[in-house]
Amino acid sequence: MTLVAIAGTGLIGSSIGFGLSRAGWAVWGWDPDANAAAAALAVGAVDEIAGSFDDLIAIDPDLLVLAGPPAATVASLQGLSTEALTIDVAGVKRPIVAAAGVGRFVGTHPMAGREVSGPDAATPGLFRGATWVITTDGASDDDLAAVEALVRSLGATPARMTAAEHDAAVARISHLPQLVAAAMLVNAAGTERAMDLAAGSFRDLTRVAASDPALWVDVLAMNRDEVTDAADGLMEVLGTVGEALGRDHSALSATLDDARLLRARVDDEAIAVRVALADRPGELAKMGRALERSAVDVRDLQLRHAPHGGGGILTLTVRPSDEEHLRSALAAEGLDLVG
Repeated sequence: MTLVAIAGTGLIGSSIGFGLSRAGWAVWGWDPDANAAAAALAVGAVDEIAGSFDDLIAIDPDLLVLAGPPAATVASLQGLSTEALTIDVAGVKRPIVAAAGVGRFVGTHPMAGREVSGPDAATPGLFRGATWVITTDGASDDDLAAVEALVRSLGATPARMTAAEHDAAVARISHLPQLVAAAMLVNAAGTERAMDLAAGSFRDLTRVAASDPALWVDVLAMNRDEVTDAADGLMEVLGTVGEALGRDHSALSATLDDARLLRARVDDEAIAVRVALADRPGELAKMGRALERSAVDVRDLQLRHAPHGGGGILTLTVRPSDEEHLRSALAAEGLDLVG
């Protein structure tokens, strides 16, 4: 396959375009927002832009990527006629798979993203190290294998599962956290001076609330049954913890300890290295030199400013094997490590 058509040139679609372009593909794009399509062309995420969705299909691509919101993806699939291998990237899968009438369709979902959107935020490294779900519903073995190879070429790790398994899982690790983050912010805003004190843990827990709400409405509505079930489960756990607060501290301790062990499983292949950055010019330049020298694979990066100035803490998440290389490079630049 050498020609890809991408319908939807936002963060995910443009990042796919960047990655495939680097791999030698010819990349065409289209977006219902002409400005988004033009921006994708300007930053180099696509080589050409089509005037309409029909024009995009008419180029007879080898691969068609539907990278719009879930509702737009469903609309695109209805009545679609193409011989191209077709994939989507929506965060909910059962409604998408049900709408697919294409002969060669594979539903997928890259577990990667950012709090910002649009082609200007796209990067070819967005999927590096990420899990990319590939749903098996109705797909042939050959097409599944082709999509797995595609995903690996973008730096991600493919994971096969059914659409139902995907939707149940993401309701608990992605969709419900989005709602919880929003609820926590609304709750805190109603308490005098709470937002003035918001720092580390609160910012971490509510980070995803900075995402564009429009991108979430379709996903949450289309997966409402699983999200509701996940919310009921969370309320049950919170109720148990609430009861333990007043009478059974051993049960509360056990719950917190279980959570600590489960959290460790999430990070069992990652190490957090924290750097205290002073509030002066040149600190980030030092960071850049240290990262270049160490050549480590940075899996996540978060900069937490001090609430009232005075620098902040930069947390770099790397593979365990990269920790010492990174620490040595940071120390060589004169940067202060925390812990």
